Amino acid sequence: MPYTCEISSIDPHPAVTIKSRVNVEQLPDVFASSFESLVEYIEEIGEDIAGPPFAIYYNVEMDDLDVEMGLPVTRTIPGKGNITSREIGIQKAASTIHTGPYEEIESAYIALAEWMNDNGHEPAGASYEFYLNDPGTTVPEELQTIIFIPVKQDGA
Repeated sequence: MPYTCEISSIDPHPAVTIKSRVNVEQLPDVFASSFESLVEYIEEIGEDIAGPPFAIYYNVEMDDLDVEMGLPVTRTIPGKGNITSREIGIQKAASTIHTGPYEEIESAYIALAEWMNDNGHEPAGASYEFYLNDPGTTVPEELQTIIFIPVKQDGA
């Protein structure tokens, strides 16, 4: 699948997140329970979800993924228990959209890494994935995920 890669950004906005360390095989269950907990908490305090769910990957160790799942909200709200309140945003990132099953997303990362290398962009932090549709109601071939990899600022 050909990927269109570009430089983009994520405007800063408030979010609530749950951070976990998991084996990649546990990821679907951890995602489901984490997003369920986040939605319940957001509804409990009467807040609104302000965009698609996301995950931040701090490493690529498949046996010990350091991942943070989150939902953007319309205003800053307090954390509770394992739920953290934070702001997310990226000034400058390489990005692409993957359409298809999550199990095939590695091809998008490879294309994005090659594009970054070819265009002189160095990675500068954790990668972000934003999930644009619901895997519970969307066939795997139509799932859409935006990938963002922060890049070093000019002169940095």
